[in-house]
Parts: sequence; C-alpha cells; structure tokens
Amino acid sequence: MIDPVNKSKIPDEWLDRSKMPRDELEEGIKNGTLVVLSDGSVLKRGYTTGTTAALAAKASVLSLAGEVTHVSVPTPVGLRAEMDVKGNKGHAVAVKMNNDHESDITRGLEFVADAREADGITVYAGEGIGIVTRSGLESRKGHPAINPGPMGQIKESIREAVDELGLKGAEVTIYLPRGKEVAKETLNSRIGIIDGISVLGSTGFVEPWNDHLGEMKGDLIRHSDKVVLTTGRVGIRYSTMLFPHYTVVLAGSRISEALDSAHGDVVICGLPGLVLKWGNPDMLKDSGFATVVEMLDLDPQNQRLKEAFDMAVEKGNGARIVVVDRDGTVLMDSGE
Repeated sequence: MIDPVNKSKIPDEWLDRSKMPRDELEEGIKNGTLVVLSDGSVLKRGYTTGTTAALAAKASVLSLAGEVTHVSVPTPVGLRAEMDVKGNKGHAVAVKMNNDHESDITRGLEFVADAREADGITVYAGEGIGIVTRSGLESRKGHPAINPGPMGQIKESIREAVDELGLKGAEVTIYLPRGKEVAKETLNSRIGIIDGISVLGSTGFVEPWNDHLGEMKGDLIRHSDKVVLTTGRVGIRYSTMLFPHYTVVLAGSRISEALDSAHGDVVICGLPGLVLKWGNPDMLKDSGFATVVEMLDLDPQNQRLKEAFDMAVEKGNGARIVVVDRDGTVLMDSGE
C-alpha cells in the first residue's frame, strides 16, 4: 500500500504484524487517519487547524438550512476529512480531533464559525486567530495568521456548502474562544504573531509523533543505503522530486536523532527555518529578526545564513545539506 498523505510505500510485512483487523487498518490508511509502523503498531493522525477551521466553516453555512451534525471537506492531498460537528441557524462548532502527536497542544480546541448568505465568498478571522506583526511569514504583515493553503481549503469547503444549498455566496467568521489562551503555549509571540494561534496545514493532516515512532523511523533509516532526512511536508514533496531514488524520511526537528541512524548516501533536505536553525540554534539571537525566513527576505546576504549553513554541513558529518524554499527553489546545496 501507499500512504496517501506522505506518499511512502508501506511494506506488506508491516501490515501483517498489526493486530488491528486488516480491513479496518487498510481503510484507516486509505482515508489518511492511520499510520502503521514497522512493528505493526498503529498511530492516529489528526486534522490540522486549517482542516478543522474548514469543517466549522462549511458546517456553519450548511446550518443556514437546518441542523448539521456531520460534515466532510476536501484536503490539500486530495482526501476527504470528515467529523461530527454541531451546527444550527448559521452557527457551528468543530472540535479539533485527538491524534498521536505528543506535543500538539491544539487537540480538543473548539473552532467556531458564524455564517450568513452574501454575494461571493468571504472569510473573516475573529477572536483567537493570531495577527501577523512581522514580515517573512506566509501570511502578510497586518493580516490574520491563516496561511494561504488553509485559506484556500476553507474557501473551497464553503463553496461546496454554497453550491449544495444553491446560495449566491456566504460570509463566514471563524473564531476560537480559547485561541488567545492556547497561543501563550506556542512560539507565536516570538515569531511575530499576536493574540491567537495560527491556522496551518499543508496536507490537512497532523502527523503523529512519539518516541516509539522515532524508534520505528530509525529502523527505516538503518535499512536504507540512500536516504533523505527531511523536515516537513514541503520537504517531503521536494525531496521526492530532487532525489527520486532515495528513501525519504520525515525527521521533523529531530534531525540529529535521525542522522545517528543513517549510513551510506545521506541527504538532509528541508526549509531554511529548520535546517539552518539545526545548524546553529542561536542564529537569530540579537539579530533583529524573528524568523529565518524574515532574515532571508529582508537581508539575504546576512553572514549568519552562511555561518548556519556551514555549521549544518559540519554537523551533518558527510551528509549532503540541501535548503529549499516553499516554491522548491534550491537556496543552498553543499553538494554543488
């Protein structure tokens, strides 16, 4: 089988080792909610803040025609995400589902949406969604912290509801009653987002992570002679394109742990915010910049960028280091 979210091949022996009924396991893999590990154990994916916001938004529009208890929305990877909701008279609540990512503090958070019929489709961010105060992030300075991908997902979900009801359009306001409170437990204030959380998600799904998964990924890395260790969903996409004959493994922020398991032809590939900060965790200290992306945008010749890259090459201990931007452009490559 192929995992439809990260596009990795799942060996049959992994499926055979699982104690979960085979039909239930395969269905969970197909709909993107389950991840099977090399020992047959199973972890649960969740939905991103972007997907949860889309679910609430669609439910609010559908509820203009009556009570809504369950909705389905599209995701960026082509799968459908669905869950129970509460919606009535243009007001809806979707609760971010639990998952097996130990550090996801947004699990169980309520996303609320209010809708009314309008000309065209408009989305407003209310209380609990952060505001961007600095350049260098995907959302523009002064705008709500809803990344372009999730915003497109939200609008597409609203469009489905509008078409289903035969409306001219809809105006939807999304807010999180506990968003400002939960944001205090994130790094948002340090990177230039205030008064709420960010609405994110490049695939629509939250990847699971715990120490056991780390061990299983270590097994996969140890059995690969040509491996790319990457930092996230964007890294997976471009690593697969740049290195089609390599095993691509999502290491996230645990690059050093993954590197300890690697041998042979090893590449570390990902966005600058993770790869360069892995090289030099203190690269932003006293720099005047909140993020690596902001530094790249406003001062691309900053000496700290090269220093962090050189430190990443040294820490890589022979691994090729490749830094890409969100458009897939290779910014730095130690193999050149």
